[in-house]
Amino acid sequence: MGQSTDAILAYGYNLGGGDIGWLLQNLGEYGSLPALDWYDPDDEDSEGFQAAAEARLLAQLAGFTETDWRADGYFDRESDAKARLGVQFDTHCSGDYPGYLLIAKGITARGGDAQEVDLAALTAEVDAADADTKLRAALDALGLRPTQERAQWLLCSYWG
Repeated sequence: MGQSTDAILAYGYNLGGGDIGWLLQNLGEYGSLPALDWYDPDDEDSEGFQAAAEARLLAQLAGFTETDWRADGYFDRESDAKARLGVQFDTHCSGDYPGYLLIAKGITARGGDAQEVDLAALTAEVDAADADTKLRAALDALGLRPTQERAQWLLCSYWG
């Protein structure tokens, strides 16, 4: 049994990550995340950066603040709210040392698979979806400023 390797092509921002280094402006001492009112990396009860960031985006941009997943229709309402965001998180690097991507579009070739890519069609799709505006709104809601100047196509690997 071996390790799975995936290729990820995504349009958005590479935010980096704690163990591999954050790719954000205004980092704290020793390259730590800047102070965020929605996430405390020292909170041991926290579900982690990605879960906290997703909850922040759902609340701030989609008005979804429910927490009781047992409520009737919860997952349908959550899915609708996520679709309204027009952005999502993905991870690259590895499961043990994730790097975080905030993306508007992503495709993954899993475990040695190969996929044809029509970059012009993908770019037209993100342009039509107003992806740049949605990504900027998400970054504003999170209070994050990537070192990457603008959203762009990123080719990443995932080993897990």
